[in-house]
Amino acid sequence: MTTIQEFHKKSIEQPDAFWGEEAKSIDWHKPFTQVLDYSRPPFAKWFVGGETNLCYNAVDRHAAKRPNDRALVFISTETDQEIVYSFADLKQEVMRMAAVMQSLGVGKGDRVLVYMPMIAEAMFAMLACARIGAIHSVVFGGFASGSLATRIDDATPKLVVSSDAGMRAGKAVPYKDLLDEAISLAEHKPSKVLMVDRGLDKGFNKVEGRDVDYATLRAQFMDADVPVTWLESSEPSYILYTSGTTGKPKGVQRDTGGYAVALASTLKYIFCGNEGETYFATSDIGWVVGHSYIIYGPLIGGMCTIMYEGTPLRPDPGIWWQIVEKYKVNVMFSAPTAARVLKKHDPAYMHKYDLSSLKHLFLAGEPLDQPTHEWIMGELGLPVIDNYWQTETGWPILSAMPGVEKTEIRFGTPSFPVYGYNLRIFREDGTICDPDEKGIVGIVPPLPPGCLSTVWGDDARFVSTYFSLFREPQVYSSFDWGIKDKDGYHYILGRTDDVINVAGHRLGTREIEEAIQGHSAIAEVAVVGVADQLKGQMPMAFAVVKNADHIATPELVAALEKAVMKKVDESLGAIARPSRVHFVTVLPKTRSGKLLRRSIQALAEGRDPGDLTTIEDPKALEQLQLALGSKT
Repeated sequence: MTTIQEFHKKSIEQPDAFWGEEAKSIDWHKPFTQVLDYSRPPFAKWFVGGETNLCYNAVDRHAAKRPNDRALVFISTETDQEIVYSFADLKQEVMRMAAVMQSLGVGKGDRVLVYMPMIAEAMFAMLACARIGAIHSVVFGGFASGSLATRIDDATPKLVVSSDAGMRAGKAVPYKDLLDEAISLAEHKPSKVLMVDRGLDKGFNKVEGRDVDYATLRAQFMDADVPVTWLESSEPSYILYTSGTTGKPKGVQRDTGGYAVALASTLKYIFCGNEGETYFATSDIGWVVGHSYIIYGPLIGGMCTIMYEGTPLRPDPGIWWQIVEKYKVNVMFSAPTAARVLKKHDPAYMHKYDLSSLKHLFLAGEPLDQPTHEWIMGELGLPVIDNYWQTETGWPILSAMPGVEKTEIRFGTPSFPVYGYNLRIFREDGTICDPDEKGIVGIVPPLPPGCLSTVWGDDARFVSTYFSLFREPQVYSSFDWGIKDKDGYHYILGRTDDVINVAGHRLGTREIEEAIQGHSAIAEVAVVGVADQLKGQMPMAFAVVKNADHIATPELVAALEKAVMKKVDESLGAIARPSRVHFVTVLPKTRSGKLLRRSIQALAEGRDPGDLTTIEDPKALEQLQLALGSKT
C-alpha cells in the first residue's frame, strides 16, 4: 500500500507522470501536448494545448450517462423551498441561462459578475458562463456598494446577474439597491443587469434599458441547445476577489484544465466521494469553498451537490443533520465557526438523526482548535478532518488523505502537505525550520494545477505579492505561521500579521486562543495584539461563554477572567497571558464565518475599525464597544 509520504514524493519529483495520470479523470476535447510549462517562473501552465470545459465535465458527461440521477438539491429554510434537479434538468437549466446570456451579447472571454444569494439560479449562471467561455466573478452577497463597485471596475463585466433579495434568519436582505448604488459609484458601467425576481423585495427599482427580467427571457429559451465552447487548459475560468483586501481588490485568476483535474483528484484522495453519492458543503458561492465544493468539485466527480440557503440554527440546530439523513449525505464540508456555534447547543439535535451515510466531516476556513475538534469528532463518532487552504490555491494545501492512506487524526492539526504542494516551513532568512520550530508556511513553485495562475490584469502584482518573501529560493508565501512536528503533522498558528510581539517574544494568536478554549466555560474566543507602551504589544482576548450564569455578577466575571488567565499560564506561560479577557455574547464575523480581527484590534486600540459592511451580526460590534467601554 502506498503511504501518504510516498504518494506526495512522487507528485513532487515526477510531476509530469503524476499529473498526466490524474488528467485522465476528466474529459478532454483535444489532448494536451505538455503536462507542465514552467519556462517563465513563477507562472505555471498546466496541460498545455489541451482543450476542455468545466461545464461539460460537471454536467454534460454525467447527463449523457445518468440523466435521471440527482445532480443538485436546492434547499432554503428561509423560503421553505426544496427542489431536486437531475443531471438532465441541470443541463437544460444551464443551457437556458447560457442562451439568455448570449442574447444579451455575452461571449467567450467576457466577464459576468454574479451578485446573488444561495439560490439555484446562481449555480446556473456560473455553469452557463463556463459553458460559453465567459469568465464569471462571483461577489459575496453581503458586500456593500463600495466594495462591489471596486470589483465591477476591476473585472469590467459586460453583464451583472443579480436578484431582488436574499434571506437571512427570516429577514429579506435587499440586493438591488446595493447593486444600483455600486454601478453608480463604478467608473465601468455594465451594459445589462439580469434580474432573478424572487418576490422578496416588492419595491425594487428597474432601470429601463439596462435591467432585464430572467423569467421573461428564460421563457423564450425553454428548448435552448447551447453548444460547449472548448477552452485551452490555461484560459481563465473565473476571477474571485480575496476577502479583506485593502485598496484595489486582488482578483485571483483561475485556469480551466488544471482546476478541473485538481478538483477531480481531491474527490478521490481527500474527500473519498464517489459518483452517485451526495456532497453537502455549507459555505456560500461567494467564497472559494463554494466555487470548489458546492459547484464544480462534486459535479465533476459525478456527485449530487446540496446548495443550502439558511443558517445552521433555523428552524433548529438539527437542520443540517436532518438534511444529512434525508439525502443520505456521504461527504460534508463546513467551517470551524459553525462547529463552535453548534457546540453551544444540545448535542441531542445531532443524535436524533440517522447519520450512517456520512463518511467524513471536513472543516476549513480558519484554524480548528483542539477542543472543538475533539468535541465534534466525539459527538459524531466519525472522522472529522481539518484541512487548510486559501482562496489562491482553490483546493487543500494541508489535509489528511484517507483515499491514499488512513492516518491518525490528531486534534488541532490539518495533518500533512497534500500531493502537488512542495511545502516547507521557512525561517525569515529563507532557511528551512527544524521540527517544532515556528516559521512561515511556504510552497516551492511551481504551484500545482488549479492554483491561481496570476492576479487578474496584473502579473506584476502576482509576483510582488506572493513570491517576494525571499530572493533565494523563490517561494510562494502563505502569510501564515506554522510548525511541523517530528511526525510530519503541521499546525497553523495564524497569519504572519496576527503574530504578537510581546517584549521580543513572538506569540501566535492561535496558540493563545487554543489555550483559552481549553477552559470548559469558553465556547469561542478571539485574541488580538493591542499596542502596549512598555512591551510593544499585549494580547487581549474576547470570549463567548457557554452559559451566561458564569458571568451573572461582577464577582463571577472577575473569577472567570482569572481562571482563563491561569489556563493560559498553564498552557503557554505567563508571557502569553492576555492583558484582559472581555466577555461578550457574540464575536464580530463576516457571514462566511471569518473573524474581523483587524476591526477588533482597531477598536481595542481606539482606532477606526474600517469597513464593517460584511459583518454578520451588528450587535457584535455593540458588544465589543460595551466591553471596552468605548463610545466609538
